[in-house]
Amino acid sequence: MTAIPSQWSRVRRYLPGQPQLTNWLKQSLLSAAGILVFVLLWQLLASQINTSLGSFPGPVQVAQQWSGLVAEHKAEKARQAAFFQRQQERNAATLAANPDAVVTLRPYNGRPTFFSQIFTSLYTVLTGFILASLLAIPAGIVIGLSPKLYSAFNPLIQLFKPVSPLAWLPLVTILVSALYQSEQPLFARSFLVSVFTVTLCSLWPTLLNTIVGVSNISPDLQNVSRVLQLNWFTHVRRIVLPSAVPMIFTGLRLSLGIAWMVLIAAEMLAQNPGLGKFVWDEFQNGSSDSLSRICVAVLVIGLIGYALDRLMLQLQQRVNWDKSATLR
Repeated sequence: MTAIPSQWSRVRRYLPGQPQLTNWLKQSLLSAAGILVFVLLWQLLASQINTSLGSFPGPVQVAQQWSGLVAEHKAEKARQAAFFQRQQERNAATLAANPDAVVTLRPYNGRPTFFSQIFTSLYTVLTGFILASLLAIPAGIVIGLSPKLYSAFNPLIQLFKPVSPLAWLPLVTILVSALYQSEQPLFARSFLVSVFTVTLCSLWPTLLNTIVGVSNISPDLQNVSRVLQLNWFTHVRRIVLPSAVPMIFTGLRLSLGIAWMVLIAAEMLAQNPGLGKFVWDEFQNGSSDSLSRICVAVLVIGLIGYALDRLMLQLQQRVNWDKSATLR
C-alpha cells in the first residue's frame, strides 16, 4: 500500500535539485511558527496583567498604536510642508512689493515624530560605531603585532572595558560642554554626547577581537611573509588582514549590538533626541496609550538591532576569504 506523502514531501517534489531553497523554506516556516507561538502567548498573557495604566497591551493594541504613530508622522509632515509653503508665499509677496527686500526662511520647530526619532538614533549610532571602528581596528592591528605593546596596553583595556555607559555619560557630558564652545556649532552637543558615549562603550569588542585575530596568524603565513621579505604595510595588507577578517567582523558585530543598546540607554538618561527619549517621554506621560507606544518602540528597537546585525553579516560574507564558511 502506497503511503500518502506528507505536505513537505509534496513541496519538495516541486523543488528538485535546489537544496538551498528547500532549506531556506524550512527555516522560514520554523521561524514563522516561532513568531506565531510568541504572538499567541503574548496575547494570552497580556490580558491577565493589570498595571496602573490599565491592562498590558496585546498585539492588537500595539498594531493600532503603530497605525496611530504613522498617522501622527504624516500629519506632522503635512504641517511642516504647509509652514514652508506659507513662508514662501509671504516671501514672494514681499519681493514682489520690494525686490531689494531681504527675506529669510525660518526652520520648522515642530515636535519630532516617532519616525524622526528613529532616524536620529540610527544616524547617531552609526556615527559612533564608525568612529569606534576607525579607532579599534588600526589600534588592534598594531597592538596585536607587538607583544610589548600588548603587555603595555592590555591592563588599560581590561580596566576600561567593563565601565558602564551610565558611568561614562556624565563625564562625556561635562567634557563636551567644557570643550565644545561655539556660537554656531556644527553639531548639537546632545548629538556629540551620545556619539562619544557610544564610541567609548562599543570599541572594546572590536579592539580585542582584532588583537586576537592578528596575534593568532598561522606560522606558515608568517614564514611566507619573511621569505618574500614583505614590508610592514604589505605584510598587514596581504597577510594579516585576510587572516584576521573573521575575528575582526565578530568584534564589529558585537560592537554594533553594544552600540545600539548603549545609545538607547544614553538617550533615556540624558534626554537626548532619539528612540530612548521617546520611550522615556511615554513612560513619564502615563496615558492609557503609553504602554502600547512603548511596546511599539521596544519592537522597533529589536527589529533595527536585528537588521543591523544582518547587514554586518552580509558585509562579512562579501569580504571573507572563506566563502564556504557558515556564518550565523
